[in-house]
Amino acid sequence: MPDGRGRTSRPEPECPVEVALAAISGRWKTLVLRELMGGPHSFSDLREALPELSAKVLTERLTELVGQGLVERDTLAGFPARTSYRLTAAGMELRPLLVELYRTGSALMAFAASFSR
Repeated sequence: MPDGRGRTSRPEPECPVEVALAAISGRWKTLVLRELMGGPHSFSDLREALPELSAKVLTERLTELVGQGLVERDTLAGFPARTSYRLTAAGMELRPLLVELYRTGSALMAFAASFSR
């Protein structure tokens, strides 16, 4: 580990690895983040991009992400008022983590497939 915060004998909330994992944990959260990596989206845009995700769960995930400071909710002028969601600077910090998790998962799947033959 690069510094002492990662050298604990049990999971600690101050451990940077635990903080990063908490940021992306939760069903559907990584997919919502993935969609927002491409730029701001309205609630309906997100529902269209993730049709299997219920409106209730999407609302919960967006609320969590806003509460974590990873996503910002903007209300746009007009009638009816529209809401847009976008990643904050902290949310954008998750991009390399998600890319690396994808790469690592792909490698592990390939390894598992070759091992089971």
